Amino acid sequence: MRVIGLIGLVLALAIVGLLVKKQLGGMAAPALSTGPAPAGSAPAGDARAQSQQVQQQFKQSLDAAMQQRRPATDDN
Repeated sequence: MRVIGLIGLVLALAIVGLLVKKQLGGMAAPALSTGPAPAGSAPAGDARAQSQQVQQQFKQSLDAAMQQRRPATDDN
């Protein structure tokens, strides 16, 4: 009985490992666009400006989410 459980655990671990490898493999070589950059984006070589832009977009999204009202729940 323990052998079957161990085989199942190893099989599950192998599947998860393959999925992680597949996901990380897609991130290793991002596709670079050869077309012109959108008007509001930073140049490709300017990592600091891109980072600041992403942070600003995140802050705006977070502020917008915080402005939304949550539905009232009745816990009684």
